[in-house]
Amino acid sequence: MSDRITRTTSMKILLRLYFRIRQFALLGITATALVGLSSQLALSQPLPVPAPPPIPNIPAQPAVTPTSPSSATVWRNPQLVRTLIGHNTAVESLAFSPDGQILLSGGSYNDGQVKIWLLKTGKEVENTRAQKTSVSVLALTPDGKTLVSSGQDSIINIWNWQTGDYTHLFREHTTNILALAITPDSQTLVSGGLDGIRLWDLLKKRPLYTLARFDNQTYALDIHPDGDILASGHKYGSVKLWNLKTGQVLSRIPAHQSSVSDLEFTADGQTLVSASYERTIKVWNFTTGRQVHTLSGHTGRIWDIAINPDGETLASASRDGVRLWNLRTGKLLALLTAHQDWVRSVEFSPDGTLLATGGYDRAINIWQIPAVGGGD
Repeated sequence: MSDRITRTTSMKILLRLYFRIRQFALLGITATALVGLSSQLALSQPLPVPAPPPIPNIPAQPAVTPTSPSSATVWRNPQLVRTLIGHNTAVESLAFSPDGQILLSGGSYNDGQVKIWLLKTGKEVENTRAQKTSVSVLALTPDGKTLVSSGQDSIINIWNWQTGDYTHLFREHTTNILALAITPDSQTLVSGGLDGIRLWDLLKKRPLYTLARFDNQTYALDIHPDGDILASGHKYGSVKLWNLKTGQVLSRIPAHQSSVSDLEFTADGQTLVSASYERTIKVWNFTTGRQVHTLSGHTGRIWDIAINPDGETLASASRDGVRLWNLRTGKLLALLTAHQDWVRSVEFSPDGTLLATGGYDRAINIWQIPAVGGGD
């Protein structure tokens, strides 16, 4: 009964959001929203570990061509252009809409809200309770059609981002979900948590298979741009590479001495970056498997990292603020300390000109590269 009431209440909230967004669309602002709610449930059945169906090869997307000497230099002096206030707790997750006009943010602990912000005005358009506790992760498919959220309640929620319809939820995980990754063809979702790694068919809305179980407590995930290889980061510091076509482990890297908090591939697939609770970030040449740089300086756990579409600029979040790095040289570009508390989440806009940072101070800061000529 309580679930039915919750779904009905969510229906009303999301429909109100839908019509509000429609009003903005009539004013010439491109936006979409979360609306509707279906009662579809994934079938909960024991999942064996068979070989997954083949996933087509997707060509790697080319990185943004760097300017001379490096496109990362424009981030040496970013400008704080807006601060968004609205969450009741830490801002745990961030995601930009494909057109870069909308920012989505997820709350922490008992603030399981997803808030939608119109970046043109800095106004909160609407919000909805997406998870029972925290919204630990938000992910949009590369084709811009599907939004996925999850968190400590172990539930994965799926929306059609283009129509706003709530389409499905998966309940098979039994513990916190800490990471999501989506294949470049937008067809397969990978989720990782304290009970392992699972794969899901986003088109048919059903489980595919379990890649790893409780002996692989997973904190971070990312998929190589060719769509065949999954990188997973684990509790005791290892990074594993998996073949998604066969479900086999390709290699295991003893990357860190503590939990791997995040993983990111560059768009060209040549570099893998791993971050850890041990306060370090490591940059790996994916072709040779060799470590290229160790980025040190943060004074606490590194909670989140993001790579700019230029393929050269890295943002990292920790207790001392946000650090910006040049991935090519391993040098620190800037330290951003505008937040009044630890920083929990970072995300670059699709065009690489904006950086959103979310903190334990409940604020979201929007940073922008300087005007032409403002970089070194």
